[in-house]
Amino acid sequence: MTDLRCTIAGINSINPFWLASAPPTDKQTNVERAFAAGWGGVVWKTLGENPPVVNVSSRYGVHKDRKNGIIGINNIELISDRPLEVNLREIEQVRKNWPDRVIIGSMMAPIDERAWKELAIKIANSGVHGIELNLGCPHGMCERGMGSAIGQVPDLVEQTTRWVREVVDIPVFTKLTPNITNILVPAEAALRGGAHAVSLINTVNSVISVDLDAMAPTPIVDGKGTHGGYCGAAVKPIALNMVAEIARAQETRGLEISAIGGIETWRDAAEFIALGASALQVCTAAMLYGFRIVEDMNAGLLQFMKQKGYRSIEDFRGLAVPNTVDWNQLNMNFDTKAFIKKDDCIECGRCYIACEDTSHQAISITELGNGRREFTVKNDDCVGCNLCAHVCPVPDCIDMRPVDNGLPPLTWPEHPANTMGVKNS
Repeated sequence: MTDLRCTIAGINSINPFWLASAPPTDKQTNVERAFAAGWGGVVWKTLGENPPVVNVSSRYGVHKDRKNGIIGINNIELISDRPLEVNLREIEQVRKNWPDRVIIGSMMAPIDERAWKELAIKIANSGVHGIELNLGCPHGMCERGMGSAIGQVPDLVEQTTRWVREVVDIPVFTKLTPNITNILVPAEAALRGGAHAVSLINTVNSVISVDLDAMAPTPIVDGKGTHGGYCGAAVKPIALNMVAEIARAQETRGLEISAIGGIETWRDAAEFIALGASALQVCTAAMLYGFRIVEDMNAGLLQFMKQKGYRSIEDFRGLAVPNTVDWNQLNMNFDTKAFIKKDDCIECGRCYIACEDTSHQAISITELGNGRREFTVKNDDCVGCNLCAHVCPVPDCIDMRPVDNGLPPLTWPEHPANTMGVKNS
């Protein structure tokens, strides 16, 4: 029988879908509504020391596509602005009300051993299943020496992780910032500090847009704006890459991953799992579509698994990792050509324009009369870049078909043009 149960850092969850630490997990009311909708767990909005932080009014900016759909949110909200005692009391109550669901307590503190340890103990005593160390927030808190100000310094990542590990006996998740050159550096630091798992990615530092009337970045707070944390569908490729880097690196292979970043559908979820994630965190999709979006995620992922014959998450977790390689390990002799299915073509010409203006001039156009025209790929000029297939508005109208050129597989280190002696890593 196929089911969605998963385990990460020894924590069992009824499904891999958790709400990430953010406004949707700010209080008991929200969390219980989420559990009623079917979420397997939540990471409670990040808790800090008393007195609580003070947030501004006007907190979100959005990035929209041409059809006015939101593909990303920039937020300048800080961690929980409610008293610590209130949050801890509500966590205890939700644990009693929903004993089969996972609650992870997120925390943030200044670079002070006592502060980290005391706060971690208080959160652990509330009954959470684990603690997530928020070392990623790129706005507001980092200016105070917290969040990404710690996450961007490997020694501090290791140190804060170790501090918390020393005083709690529940799993510790170190949440990593994407605002760094090489994600493996903080991941290795978290591992040295004793992290049971890592959560990634946190939000991407950004300015979402500029209001050209007010001449200020959005969201605008009394005439001024600032940089914030970018999240949503647009950051998914960044998150996939960083998850894959950790999953396939020898130094971090086996480090469990709670994946975050642009997960909106079951397919997004399956992609992260295929790259090694054991559990998933969602925020923006819930903010845009409501908590019941998890129903579609659960149903879609379950159907996918049944179709593929996977009985559990573990059956396909990490299957894409061996096929994720450095560029130098790709087969230089592999050849593929575009093929336009004439019966499906609506003659819009987008493939021709894209190829003619910006690629390799590998598509010809023939005027047939009566307003009709035909597009044909010139195989000798086609380099298999895929652009025509991507811009075509008709699904599967353009195929990319491998060509048997009779050549054996050849990677760049073996290629005669590699005069610099580049080797596979």
